[in-house]
Amino acid sequence: MAEVQEFRPGGYRFIKAVFQYSGGVAALPGFRIRRIRFARPAPLADGFQRIEKILQAAGRPLTAFCQCELRSPAPFTEEEFRAFNEIYAGTLFRWSVFDGQTNPVARSNVCPAANPPPEPSFHAFSYTEEATDAAPSFVVAGSGEAPEGHATYHDHIIRLGDISPAGLREKARFVLDEMERRMGALGFTWRDTTAAQVYTVHDLHPFLADEIVKRGAAHAGLTWQYCRPPVVGLDYEMDCRGLPIEEVVNV
Repeated sequence: MAEVQEFRPGGYRFIKAVFQYSGGVAALPGFRIRRIRFARPAPLADGFQRIEKILQAAGRPLTAFCQCELRSPAPFTEEEFRAFNEIYAGTLFRWSVFDGQTNPVARSNVCPAANPPPEPSFHAFSYTEEATDAAPSFVVAGSGEAPEGHATYHDHIIRLGDISPAGLREKARFVLDEMERRMGALGFTWRDTTAAQVYTVHDLHPFLADEIVKRGAAHAGLTWQYCRPPVVGLDYEMDCRGLPIEEVVNV
């Protein structure tokens, strides 16, 4: 069973996962989660600065930062991914969000197959804001077709290298199960989602109806981002959310 902890300084609870990110977040009572998408990708360092300004303008502490969606130039090797995560987590440590062991922030990090950014960049982020009697809100972090928490992804990827219709179906089924496991840990189901996103460059149609739609994962529509997951060898990723407020900013 997934372990859910509260991060009181941020006004949310989270699924404990790996050092680079949590499995998902949900607002605590008296708070709601707001999602901000940048009109254009914001390079990592610049994006953190923009996020800091947005939080300050909203009267929220840096600890209110609870989720982000990144875009990277190309899939990382295992070594590159670890090095990147250490840089990323360093800012969260300075913000008193990451304590060096447990990271409450949910995350997706994918690689556009066309017109990728020249460096890792922010696509979107979410933060908590105070809201009396707010409806529950949540974001589930991205997951590819490999269980997390192992020393490597490569040795645990479902149907490694198999992009046949049957192989992709099994990958998708694993990821859908993981989305449901994470939502269940936070107390939600597909019925509570306002958006679901798929990240793959491979054909969804052979299993779209009977694996994705039949489960209810597309009840609010499905956004297919033509992207690859962040680690070499992964072929399919998803995330989902149930949020009342989303906006796009140009700053």
